[in-house]
Amino acid sequence: MIDQNTLPQHIGVIMDGNGRWAKKRGLPRKFGHRTGANAFRAIARYANQIGLKYMTMYVFSTENWVRPQDEIDGIIKILRNYLDEMDDYIEENIRVRFLGDLSVFDEDIQQKMKRAVDTSAKSTGLTLNLAINYGGRAEITAAAKRLAKMAAAGELNPDDIDEKMLERNLYTGDDPPVDLIIRPSGEYRLSNFLIWQSAYAEYVFMDNILWPDFKPSDLDAALNEYSRRNRRFGGV
Repeated sequence: MIDQNTLPQHIGVIMDGNGRWAKKRGLPRKFGHRTGANAFRAIARYANQIGLKYMTMYVFSTENWVRPQDEIDGIIKILRNYLDEMDDYIEENIRVRFLGDLSVFDEDIQQKMKRAVDTSAKSTGLTLNLAINYGGRAEITAAAKRLAKMAAAGELNPDDIDEKMLERNLYTGDDPPVDLIIRPSGEYRLSNFLIWQSAYAEYVFMDNILWPDFKPSDLDAALNEYSRRNRRFGGV
C-alpha cells in the first residue's frame, strides 16, 4: 500500500538496462529498447493512477549519439510510434512535456512533440517530462546563456541573477525540485541527469532488475523506501 501523505512531488527515473536485457536473451539491443518502452508506458500510467504529480523519465542523453546507428535508429522509431499514441495520455489527464535540445530531430518529430505539449497543456494529472537529447550540464549552460543574452541586451541586471532565476530558466521551469531518483540495473550514478534539480533528492538504486522488467510493484518498493528516509535538507 502506498501512503499518499509520503508521496514525493517529483521523481526522476533513469530507465537503464535495456541493452543488457536484450543481450542476456541473445537479441539486438533495439529489442531491449522496444520492451523498455512498454515498461515506460505502464509506469507512466500507474504513476498517474496513484497520484504522482511530476515524473521525469531519462529517455535519451546527449551522450547516447555515440551508440551504434542501428540502435539509435531503433530508438527514434520507438519515439515516433510513441508520439502517435499521445492522444491516449491526454485522455488519461496526463500533461506531456519534452526536456532537451529538440532541434536535432526531424521536423515531423518536432511537430508531433509540439502537438503533444499543446494538446495536453490543460491536463491536471501527472506531468510527464521526457528528457530526450538531454544533458544536465547542457541544460545549465543553456540557462546561463539565456540570462547572459538578457543581461547583454539590457533586459536584466546581472546582480539580480540568483538561484531561483536560473532555476526558472532550466528546461523544468517552475517544476518542483526532484525528491527521488530511481535507477534500476545496478549502476550507481546520475549520468548527467537532473543534476541541478536533484541537489537534495533521495536515491534508490536497484541491483537485481533491468528497466524492461520494471513493474508497478518495483515503483511501489522505491516509494516505500523513500517514505522511510529522514530528509533534513542540511538541518538536524
